[in-house]
Amino acid sequence: MDYQKRLARLQKKLDRKKLDAILISQPENRRYLSGYTGGDHGIAETSGVLLALRKGRTFLLTDFRFKLQAEKETSGVEVMLYPKGLLELLGRLLPDLGVRKLGFESHYTLHSTAVELKAQLSQKKIALSPQSGLIEAMRIIKDEDEIAAIKQSVRLNEKVFEEVYSSFADYKSEIEVAIAIETAMRRYGAERPSFATIVATGPNGALPHAVPGVDKIQKNKSLTIDMGLILDGYCSDMTRNFVPGKATKRYTKLHRLVRKAQLAGMAGIRAGIRSCEADKCARSVIAEAGYGKYFGHSLGHGVGLAVHEGPSLSGRSKKKLKAGMIVTVEPGIYIPGWGGIRLENMGVVREDGFENFNTNSTWLDI
Repeated sequence: MDYQKRLARLQKKLDRKKLDAILISQPENRRYLSGYTGGDHGIAETSGVLLALRKGRTFLLTDFRFKLQAEKETSGVEVMLYPKGLLELLGRLLPDLGVRKLGFESHYTLHSTAVELKAQLSQKKIALSPQSGLIEAMRIIKDEDEIAAIKQSVRLNEKVFEEVYSSFADYKSEIEVAIAIETAMRRYGAERPSFATIVATGPNGALPHAVPGVDKIQKNKSLTIDMGLILDGYCSDMTRNFVPGKATKRYTKLHRLVRKAQLAGMAGIRAGIRSCEADKCARSVIAEAGYGKYFGHSLGHGVGLAVHEGPSLSGRSKKKLKAGMIVTVEPGIYIPGWGGIRLENMGVVREDGFENFNTNSTWLDI
């Protein structure tokens, strides 16, 4: 990944906003700009923040625990430790760098941290400027290197599903299936799941974000598996629905309906179409069949370094899709007391259509 090119784009944004520098604490934004993966998945300040200056220099501020990792994972970035804490270091460093107006990520930084930072810097006559979505706007369009990385993440996700599916009789409960999936992800080299794996049997499938429990897998009932992994920083997200045993006529009918909606959604996506129009392509198929009230979420979402990012394929969004955006297409039907069916693929928006990354259709076309 060309991190220097990304930093140069950021510096132009800082110039337009008349910011001398910006603190980047959101983990995916920090990784996008530097390659640094950090050391935890909680508050980013515990493993470091990026300080990007408008005039070219970029610092990674961290502590002793992450020094070697930071030096190994980054290039063109100055690694600096804060043995007395981040705020103390900023109080000394920023005046020396000539920073008079400092941006920070207001949508991620803790309020308590912002208050302390303001108190520290006001003594140095440095103004704080809250910024939101600055880096996310850069991340929304993927370059071809990112697209290739996401394709590999999708391929590995499919491989894991196929392995677990081939030995499905070995698992008795939802949680056993989820554990098998996440174990296989790690075994094949994924960093971790991109979200907590969803396994929902029978009526549990009516919950779009069901949490797998000790419920036994129900034979001849709908089963939903929603899974994703992170490979080299980039996420995948896929949902498959099938029936362990023999599918009922009702299941087959609804599965085919959802698949028809998914195909319509993928066929309608292209650069220039509004998000709400893409959503309508799939939603109208389900609504016209009389199941519109059972499809209560948006058609899809963006995926990249985070499993949920822009754009949103929502009926409420009038933003136009652009080439290079990665999105999911995941229509669903959720019927209380019966269960649910969701089918989810990922792909990239192109000028002339949608490039579907998923290759396994055995569990989609029935």
